[in-house]
Amino acid sequence: MSTVAPPADWRRLDPRTVLVTALVVAGVVAGAAVPLTLGLTRWFSLPVAVLQVLAGAVLVIGVAAGADRVRWHRTRYRIGQEHVDLHTGLLLVKRRSLARDRVRTVDLTANPMLRLLGLVTVRIGTGEQGSESTLELDPVTRAEGERLRRLLLDRAATTPAGGVHHEGELAVLDPRWIRYAPVSFVAPMLGGAAAGAVMQVSEWVGAQGQVIEWVGDRFRETPLLWTIIALVLAALVAGVVGALGLWIEMWWNYRLEREPGGTLRVRRGLFTSRSISVEEARLRGVDLVEPLGVRLLGAARLDAITTGLAKDHEARNADHNTLLPAAPRTRADTVAADVLREADTPTGATLTPHPRAARGRRLRWSLAAVLGPVLILTLLGALLTPVLLWIALGCAVAAVPVAVMLALDAYRALGHALSGRYLVTRSGTLRRSTAALERAGVIGWTVKQSVFQRRAGLLSVTATTAAGGGAYTAYDTDASEGLDFAAEAVPGLLEPFLERAGSRGAHRPVTTGPAAP
Repeated sequence: MSTVAPPADWRRLDPRTVLVTALVVAGVVAGAAVPLTLGLTRWFSLPVAVLQVLAGAVLVIGVAAGADRVRWHRTRYRIGQEHVDLHTGLLLVKRRSLARDRVRTVDLTANPMLRLLGLVTVRIGTGEQGSESTLELDPVTRAEGERLRRLLLDRAATTPAGGVHHEGELAVLDPRWIRYAPVSFVAPMLGGAAAGAVMQVSEWVGAQGQVIEWVGDRFRETPLLWTIIALVLAALVAGVVGALGLWIEMWWNYRLEREPGGTLRVRRGLFTSRSISVEEARLRGVDLVEPLGVRLLGAARLDAITTGLAKDHEARNADHNTLLPAAPRTRADTVAADVLREADTPTGATLTPHPRAARGRRLRWSLAAVLGPVLILTLLGALLTPVLLWIALGCAVAAVPVAVMLALDAYRALGHALSGRYLVTRSGTLRRSTAALERAGVIGWTVKQSVFQRRAGLLSVTATTAAGGGAYTAYDTDASEGLDFAAEAVPGLLEPFLERAGSRGAHRPVTTGPAAP
């Protein structure tokens, strides 16, 4: 079925949106029909309850399909020479317009139902905050979605100076990368969610007591400690299975390409397909992210530091800035170099280590985070019961070595450097981040120095930018070295706020507050 286009270049959404809405609502109604029917049998016979549920289902599906038919009839869009216009609404008519020269993203998404019908949802965004900066066309045909993407992103973008890397395919999925999914933080979270879901569903059907009793029967002869260990392991196994399934759904068919005109395109997804475009003209660097579990296996994820990506709630939950999923570190560095059109990736540059005083600060923070609760348990144990004293001792014995190791690892991660056109900062232990930010993209500096940092001769310098997370910090650098790093990275930006100190020409800030242009 083809899309009918109104006069004067105005176009409508695909009319099969009514069918999609009816099928989706039917699926939801079908899922609720069984418990609802069982609930009605308390007051009516089974045939009467079934008829009532069927009648209600037909009514709900009809109302939803009718409302979507009205939405389709009242929605139209147009791609003009200067603006993208979208008109929709019945009682409350909305007329929205985006300037074409401000459009930064045209992303295509298709859930399984849309894919079966050859449809996609198109999100046109300027990358600014708020829902008013995004227009959504839901749905149009896939051919129309591709036409819109090419039309809106096909600008006379020039290749960056000195760029020598090829167009076409930059990275493609290696199925072996799935081995990194179980070691991510997603696995234990999904395991806990699975355990909570079992208890919640059993409560809904009034069988929570039976579930608890069944679990108790299975471990009646098992010591409490081993029972807890077995349940935790079962939750972790469920989390690992869930993490593997989530990874397959998100990253299957993954492909990173550079298209003519200077656009990076990421395509991925098993059931729900996603197509995300990033203009190279808006790219300001890359962020090599190494969560602890992934890093222990020698892998890393690559994110884009770019302006103009959609920043609304839905986009933030869709990994819009991820260029490469967790992959071997060498592969991530290679892709980073290809993306930045550099012979050597700045994420692999040799970094300047930070003073030993920074190590002491991390040790104190980690030990305080661990020993604070231990101290509280000790006080409560002295006042209430000796059992809490034993718990406090166990926590201290188990947690203090871990805290020390994490603190030392966090110190070893600290570093900063200048690598050609980029400044590089690295920090973190549970989530180590190596950010390579284009020096031309820095719009300001913030220098922070607490009382304790001043006594230790340290400070933190933050490069502010309109791209990515908006701020990239070199934590606890040597005071003079950190200021020299910022002054050299962007000459002329920080100097008005510095004064020479001593005969060796070291810098120091004029004030102890933030320094910015």
